[in-house]
Parts: sequence; structure tokens; C-alpha cells
Amino acid sequence: MEPTPLTYDHLPSFEGKTVLITGAATGIGRAVAIAFAHRGARVAIGDVNDDAAKETLRLVQEAGAEAFYQRTNVADEAEVEALVTAATERFGQLDCAFNNAGIAHAPKPIAELESEDFDRVIAVDLRGVFLCCKYEIRAMLKSGGGAIVNTTSVAGLIAEPGVGAYVTAKHGVIGLTRAAALDYAAHGIRVNALAPGWVATPMTADWENPELNKRFRANNPSGRPASPEEMVAPVLYLCSDAASYVTGQVHVADGGLTIRGMFPTDTMAAL
Repeated sequence: MEPTPLTYDHLPSFEGKTVLITGAATGIGRAVAIAFAHRGARVAIGDVNDDAAKETLRLVQEAGAEAFYQRTNVADEAEVEALVTAATERFGQLDCAFNNAGIAHAPKPIAELESEDFDRVIAVDLRGVFLCCKYEIRAMLKSGGGAIVNTTSVAGLIAEPGVGAYVTAKHGVIGLTRAAALDYAAHGIRVNALAPGWVATPMTADWENPELNKRFRANNPSGRPASPEEMVAPVLYLCSDAASYVTGQVHVADGGLTIRGMFPTDTMAAL
């Protein structure tokens, strides 16, 4: 069953609030940025893909939001700090953050994975989330609280062959999310994680080759990838007052992938 088109009226209001989003140039980050804009938020965008991020900025502003884009490599501490500082100086405070920037690596088993590739993925997908949380939390402490959502993955819950660095980083994001939630729950700062499954984004475009596509469809009970827009509602919910008692949790949005059991769908159909 294909997803229904995204509408915004049913989503929580963020009127007068500021949200910071990394990895907003394409995919889930762009969809979430546009949704926040439609729901009244001011939006700070960080990414390294200038052209695509500027297009996101245009779409966010077209939706009526006050917004800006600042080139930010989340693996660079000074750039992360500068982005958070720019957001708070321009908009007065930071209320929400969606730490979504991430990269993947070419499939290779652990013994064949280059150390440089491992380090690069960890630097962006795990250390980058740590740096964002570090400076976002400092800003939120000054204004009396806030909400953070970190993008992990079903690869943070289970493992797949050939993507050891990615699996390691995404497992780490879940641990970091829980640790930060515990550290700051008493300070009015909630920290949760989104664990998407197969989402059709530029980063997963390589998965569209026929053999991989067949494998993913066989292993996913929904039989299709999600659209980036299908990740919007979980993120906005976790950032909203409706989730005021939710912290340290992982929201899984995977079409049933992690509950399918030990056999792929096509195997069970043959039994």
C-alpha cells in the first residue's frame, strides 16, 4: 500500500519556536524542515551540500518560515558550535533540534573495511550527533528546556552484513540518546531517537539496484520503502508538548522490518 500525501494541519503547532536541523539538504531532513515551517517554527539549517540545502531553504521560506542556512560539517566542533550560536543569536533561543546528518559506506565485511572509512562514518554519524547534542543542550539549558531527536536507524537495533561502521555508529547514537536523556531529564530537556527503516532518499539510491531491491522488499513486511514524508509525524511528535513525558526512547518507523522474525516474507509464503 502506497503512502498517502502528507498534509500538515494535523501536526503539532510550533508557532514562535526555533528548530535546528542538520542534514536538511535532502531526504528526511528536508521533509522535516518543510513540515516545521508549515507549523510555524523558525528554522536553522545545517548541511554540507550547499546547492541542495539552499533549495531546502527556499522551500522552507516559501512555506512561510523565517529561516537561514549555514554550511556545517557536523564532524567539525567549531562549525557545530557556530551553527547553534547563529540560531540562538538570530532567533533568541533554541527549542528543538533534529540531528539528522549522516553518511554511509560501501558494503564491505569488517576485515576488509578501511580504517579511514570506519573513522569517517563514526565522525559524522556518531561524533557529529554528540557534538550537536553538546551545544544544543547548552543552549536549551539557558532557555529552560527543549527537545532533541537524533536520527539512528534500524541498523542501531539489528545488524546487516557489510555495513559494520554504520551499524556501530547507529548503535552508538541510541546509547548517546539514552545517556543524554538521563543527564538532562530533570532540566526539562528531552532526548529521543528516530530509527527509520528503508527510506527512499538520495543516500539509499544505491539500494535501488534490482538484486538489493528484491532483497529489501522480501525482508520488509510492508514490501516498499518509506517516503521521507512518512518520517515527519514521529519527529514533530517527539519535539512537541504532546510528548512531554517521553525521553530516552527510540521511535522505530520501519514498516515492520525489525519484527518480521527469522524468515523473509517470501520464505514464509512458501511454507
